[in-house]
Amino acid sequence: MFTSNILAITADNHKIALYFTGPKHAGENMADVLKQRASKSPPIQMCDALSRNTPKAIGIEILLANCMAHGRRQFTEIAPNFPGECRYVLEALGEVYYNDATAREQALSAEDRLRLHQTQSGPVMERLHAWLEAQFAEKKPEPNSGLGKAITYLLWHWKGLTAFVSHAGAPLDNNIFEQALKRAVLHRKNALFYKTLNGAQVGDLFMSLIHTCRLCGANSFEYLTELQRHARDLAANPGCATWRVELMPRGGTPSSFQSVR
Repeated sequence: MFTSNILAITADNHKIALYFTGPKHAGENMADVLKQRASKSPPIQMCDALSRNTPKAIGIEILLANCMAHGRRQFTEIAPNFPGECRYVLEALGEVYYNDATAREQALSAEDRLRLHQTQSGPVMERLHAWLEAQFAEKKPEPNSGLGKAITYLLWHWKGLTAFVSHAGAPLDNNIFEQALKRAVLHRKNALFYKTLNGAQVGDLFMSLIHTCRLCGANSFEYLTELQRHARDLAANPGCATWRVELMPRGGTPSSFQSVR
């Protein structure tokens, strides 16, 4: 049994958390979601480099971005054994993260952030890539050593790790998703796990709603209360697009969801 988290960020910067518990891997759950996606343009998927995290279904196209934090962590763990080499890599990645922090502080658009990374971070990553390849070309690290494995990881997943300099809006890492997944672990611990698969699906439903409220800045308790108050209205008009928007945690009108806006 697995628990997967998909945290979707829409074009207008709304965040939606989805949790899935069951026998499927994350990539299979991702495929199920993308099959229902209205837009045909490929989304950017940020994940670590495990192959089971990406959808394999025919006809589903994604722009893959891999987590820089996972690659960086491999060098922090071996820094005591290879201080000089690791320092070079970590300082280079530090420049990239500094540029990304600058983009957030200046509230740059996705396109402006991309231009910033292309001009400031792009040369840094090119120099780092050349340095990584030179390490093996000059036979400095043993391929099976900690340093050799860390370098291999970066080189093997370089395209996904550098998506932030080629695609507007591509994040550097999946830390925000890791944080969201910890909420599922905490809920599972507090509930002493699930008794049935149906119980797990009910837990996923509430976790999805509650964490989406948190991401939108809404009060989850008041939001769930408002859902119950308008349950009959929604049942009477299940196809009403206005209701579907207003009943989202980010939606609502002053008359119906004033308490959660």
